[in-house]
Amino acid sequence: MTAAKAGVTCIRKADWVVAWDAERGAHVYLRDADVAFSEDGILYVGAAYDGRCEEEVDGRNLMAMPGLINVHTHPSNQPTFKGVREELGNKNFYQSGLYDGRTAFAADASDRHWNARFAYWEMLRSGVTTVVDMSFPYPHWLEAAMESGLRVYISPLFESRHWSVPNPHSLTYEEERDGGEGALVQALGLIDEAKRHGGGRLEAMVTPMAIDVCEEALLLDALAAARERDCPVQLHAGEAVMEFLEITRRYGMTQMQWLAKIGFLAPDVTIGHGLFLGHHSWLSWDFRDDLQILAESGAAVSHCPTVFSRYGITMESFGAYVRAGIPMGIGTDTHPHNMIEEMRHAIIASRIAERRISGGRTRDAFNAATLGGAKILGRDDIGRLAVGAKADIVLVELDDPAMMPVYDPIRCLVFTAADRAVRDVYVDGRPAMLNREVEGIDIREVAAETQRMQSQGASQARQRDHSARSAEEIAPLTLPLLETKQPIREKQGELSNV
Repeated sequence: MTAAKAGVTCIRKADWVVAWDAERGAHVYLRDADVAFSEDGILYVGAAYDGRCEEEVDGRNLMAMPGLINVHTHPSNQPTFKGVREELGNKNFYQSGLYDGRTAFAADASDRHWNARFAYWEMLRSGVTTVVDMSFPYPHWLEAAMESGLRVYISPLFESRHWSVPNPHSLTYEEERDGGEGALVQALGLIDEAKRHGGGRLEAMVTPMAIDVCEEALLLDALAAARERDCPVQLHAGEAVMEFLEITRRYGMTQMQWLAKIGFLAPDVTIGHGLFLGHHSWLSWDFRDDLQILAESGAAVSHCPTVFSRYGITMESFGAYVRAGIPMGIGTDTHPHNMIEEMRHAIIASRIAERRISGGRTRDAFNAATLGGAKILGRDDIGRLAVGAKADIVLVELDDPAMMPVYDPIRCLVFTAADRAVRDVYVDGRPAMLNREVEGIDIREVAAETQRMQSQGASQARQRDHSARSAEEIAPLTLPLLETKQPIREKQGELSNV
């Protein structure tokens, strides 16, 4: 039996509203404005709504803004890396932590739904309403996605070969027996199931894993299958120096040159990360026109600054990609799944890369997290507050001390308050979070399960690691851990453990 739809909700006299202005083709601020919506979508944005209304929300001291769109993340494996991955990088792999050490803390497939629930909770807390969930298939995935209250793009990963790290200085590739075609079939089956049973909140993206682990035939088959299903496509590329070296070794050209050559780049394709392209200063490569190739193809880039900044890596630069005319989206990729902090990091890292304050603009980052994400997903009904759009709405408390004093609310949110000021989140007109309480996720239970999973992984590190290292050898603790024998007490003016 289908539940009855809720009536119309009206946010009355919101102090600030981030509204869509169709004439300008841009977000604008409104003051003291009403926003009326239902599960059918946004009904009104403007002054003094006088239509039917079953529920009113006092908009004083609130900003209403469109829900954020997280276009690149891996919820099923990231939470158990918390406290581990922040300083996990391999100097032999040009600082990247992508390949080595993570398997020791990885969750078993049967447990990954707990990780996903934790990550979904973090996203909602930071104002995300739509997420592209890029994971290898695991049990209970669709169930966890539906429970979250989010709009989830199910994006099963598949590949022709997989990375192998036999020792701390070697990266090799192990071929899948069928070139990955069986994994593609499995992914498409899951995509079809999600679209059939998701009630409009489960959509899909076709996601071959990465350029260095996918053969040309698999990429082109995936692209054709996506277009048959009217799904967008995303591929990791430009993610690491090791990947760049491998692709130039195989094909004698950059990743974007090769993808353009085989006919893969197009407006329905997104490049995941796209940092280490021919122009990046770490590479000293002769061909430096990859941004032009991307811009001319119409392909987009999903930018995830936080995870790379931990390695000492940054895009060169977010602002440069925007100015080149490349459609840009933002994703969290890793923990914490905080989209507002990702916007901040994108801005600051871009300024540092360009060595000027105009190198990264707040407006560009906010657009990428809303309008850019919508474009990547082929939609004009999310990422904006406009009549007829989906009622994906975030309410921010302006009188939260972290926001005050408020001169420019988006700037205050991005640079200072972040998720601390996000109060309510509506997805499709239904409350997914009210008064900072996520409706569909018992976070205490979920957190306890992720703690169990991380402890279990750490205890099995030696069996999983290529060099039989312990968890503390792979990811040393910030401080030395001493055996507690007697109380630490002051002795001769110093603290000592005796």
